[in-house]
Amino acid sequence: MSPKRTWQPKVRKRLRTHGFLKRMSTPGGRNVIKSRRRKGRAVLAVRLSIRKSIKD
Repeated sequence: MSPKRTWQPKVRKRLRTHGFLKRMSTPGGRNVIKSRRRKGRAVLAVRLSIRKSIKD
């Protein structure tokens, strides 16, 4: 038996770990948002896609 894969995607965990509110809650996270704004990124943080369910 081989070990299970390490990536078991969950939408809710992804949002809570890498989402905008989590980024804004720490000084380092705010730096991430600031640098992404400065660079002109269209996506500043992970967000919920319309097609994805939040049930995961």
